[in-house]
Amino acid sequence: MSEQKIIDGKAFAEKLRGKIAAQVATLKSKNGFTPGLAVVLVGEDPASKVYVRNKGEQTKASGMNSFEHKLDASTSQETLLKLIDQLNRDPQVNGILVQLPLPKQIDAQAVINAIDPDKDVDGFHVVNAGRLATGGQGLVPCTPYGCLLLLKDRLGDLAGKHAVVIGRSNIVGKPMAQLLLNESCTVTIAHSKTKDLPAEVRRADIVIAAVGRPEMVKGDWLKDGAVVIDVGINRIEKDGKGKLVGDCDFQSCLPKASAITPVPGGVGPMTIAMLLHSTLVAACRQHGVALPE
Repeated sequence: MSEQKIIDGKAFAEKLRGKIAAQVATLKSKNGFTPGLAVVLVGEDPASKVYVRNKGEQTKASGMNSFEHKLDASTSQETLLKLIDQLNRDPQVNGILVQLPLPKQIDAQAVINAIDPDKDVDGFHVVNAGRLATGGQGLVPCTPYGCLLLLKDRLGDLAGKHAVVIGRSNIVGKPMAQLLLNESCTVTIAHSKTKDLPAEVRRADIVIAAVGRPEMVKGDWLKDGAVVIDVGINRIEKDGKGKLVGDCDFQSCLPKASAITPVPGGVGPMTIAMLLHSTLVAACRQHGVALPE
């Protein structure tokens, strides 16, 4: 029974990447162009290097062009902004992603705002945030968009459901709340200053945990039958070994939830799949063609 409760993000993302590869092939044969994604990595952060490598491999596997720019950790903000300007003007590049975090000498917000909003496949530019908030046609942050697809796949219509989003970051919490509002959910955003967090979570049909605290959400916080999307990826020491866990205590949440994403293998694989989807959407808009079915 518990197997049916587990939302397999890995399998869902694989299916989605297959569809994207078919759409890319159609664009190449019918419209004569290949979507291109440029990823910029500044410095040697080990987790970022792994992400960037995975993004490059999956971009190529989908049939898209992958442009990787690896810069030294001492790179100045001016040098990085010059590179972004070049990528903004390069017609081969349809999507630009600058891997965060950036070294301390670089203002991340200035870098994000330098990216052409129509190539901002991370969806972090203030213009894209505004488009999402006002119901416009922008590029949407990949992780929350992936969470939304997993929810809709499991629940169908989300209208009227009460969702509690734990976390208010610009990367996950705020855009997740906007996406859920756009689906006609009743949305509560909870955070570190929320007075009685367990009580808020117990009211939720949908719980999105995106706070970066290992195993914080306990099973007794959940209403029976809640759907839990765990965005957290935390490395902890357990029995002398490193282990990846989410923001939810999976073992205590599993009996109470009607569906739950595991960590790893839940939300994580969706992020890169949605990045490829955003690059495809951006390429089609830039060429003035419809997204292939």
